[in-house]
Amino acid sequence: MTNYKELNSQLYGLIHGIPHIIANFANASALLFDTLEDLNWAGFYLMENGKLILGPFQGKPACIEIAVGKGVCGTAVERNETVLVKNVHEFPGHIACDSASNSEIVIPIHKNDEIFGVLDIDSPTLSRFTGEDKTGLEEFVKILEKELF
Repeated sequence: MTNYKELNSQLYGLIHGIPHIIANFANASALLFDTLEDLNWAGFYLMENGKLILGPFQGKPACIEIAVGKGVCGTAVERNETVLVKNVHEFPGHIACDSASNSEIVIPIHKNDEIFGVLDIDSPTLSRFTGEDKTGLEEFVKILEKELF
């Protein structure tokens, strides 16, 4: 069970007052990958010219471009809401960047009420992510939004 209060406090300490967005996303992905159990990918996709483009991450190489509305990441952007998938193989249009991934959570990141990108986390375990993870990771993203923009 993850202590999100501690994790989010660590994130704040890492990025508070640091004006380098990409470096902060890199440290945030490393913090998640190092802290959360049972992950095989943790990172960011950033909006560019109407598409999600691979940003800083930890894990195996990943898809470089994702269209809005495609896969879990593109669906989170299209819906403008967190998407938690217990079994990615049952998700219509899932993009399998890593065939070992079985569950996923994606949280949109906003700047000035526009979607700036998404936080994407994958696990090899089915049903890895819970409502507690959703709440804790949404708070994680709120800290990023407040501190980076």
